[in-house]
Amino acid sequence: MSFTLRDPSTCRWDLVSLGEVMLRLDPGDGRISTARSFHAWEGGGEYNVARGLRRCFRLRSAIVTALADNPVGRLLEDLMLQGGVDLTHVRWATHDGVGRLVRNGLNFTERGFGIRGAVGLSDRGHTAASQLKPGEIDWDTIFGAQGARWFHTGGIFAALSETTPSVAKEAMEAARRHGVVVSYDLNYRPSLWKSIGGQARAQEVNRALAPYVDVMLGNEEDFTAALGFEVEGVDEGHANLRVGAFESMIERVLSVFPNIQAVATTLRVATSATRNDWSAVLYQGGQLYKAPERKDLEIFDRVGGGDSFASGLIYGFLMGKGPQWAVDCGAAHGALAMTTPGDTTMATLDEVLKAMKMGTSRVDR
Repeated sequence: MSFTLRDPSTCRWDLVSLGEVMLRLDPGDGRISTARSFHAWEGGGEYNVARGLRRCFRLRSAIVTALADNPVGRLLEDLMLQGGVDLTHVRWATHDGVGRLVRNGLNFTERGFGIRGAVGLSDRGHTAASQLKPGEIDWDTIFGAQGARWFHTGGIFAALSETTPSVAKEAMEAARRHGVVVSYDLNYRPSLWKSIGGQARAQEVNRALAPYVDVMLGNEEDFTAALGFEVEGVDEGHANLRVGAFESMIERVLSVFPNIQAVATTLRVATSATRNDWSAVLYQGGQLYKAPERKDLEIFDRVGGGDSFASGLIYGFLMGKGPQWAVDCGAAHGALAMTTPGDTTMATLDEVLKAMKMGTSRVDR
């Protein structure tokens, strides 16, 4: 089974994403609590997918988001301009001077090493993106008059406030009206849901949005915590991930949400913060497709690996390459993204194609 995709010649963009973009502050090899300097990047789950499609795969992508109009917001704009994502639909909120009413989100991230896991600390209350409301964005113009082939959003944006799930639903409904494929990454983050109802609220929101999804993305924790579907046989440390158990879980998801045409999940066993076993599976058309397993993959910065998997997978679908090629592309791109710092990919298409062939790491001259 293949997706019905709009003709690219009739669309301004190949992909449009909806999500928050934050300033990531990275202490490098140090720790947040003892750092004296930070490296600045832009990042955000839904944005990372759009940037990956643009920078690595050279497709046309746009981000729908909101920023407070102050120097930090303009720094984020400058970083996004370097990423090449179209910013036509970035909304600018008037800053009140101190961030009492509206502000931009910050994300402090430690990479981790060995037995010390990575740490993410978000500071994103009252952000401009979290205050987006239904009716503020003209989705029919974006998907209709301007045109897009694919729409992507996810559980991070939906968790930002009481209004963002309604914005996501409004966008997804409009996308479907205009024949745009909808993907959704569950991306469960306990810290985001902690103060607004916890896991129960996460499941309520995500299950309400699932009927509008064509391609559902996530890992084993996401499907359990955000949708309520257990993966049998997974231990507390997620060190025992059986493909057959995932297939059974996916079939249960599809029985409840028959609108979903494909389900994709990354398979990660973290033996340490810097060494993971890495693979992915895609279920489509009644068949399970598995990417090659990369045993003991060395990790430089694991944040954004799942987003890069998503962008590689979507690229495969947009190019009509077939399900096996798509999941192989996603897994290879995710693996490469974790070899460089920052949330967003620094990989090239040639590097992804080489990695898909399980090529060596010899020097290219």
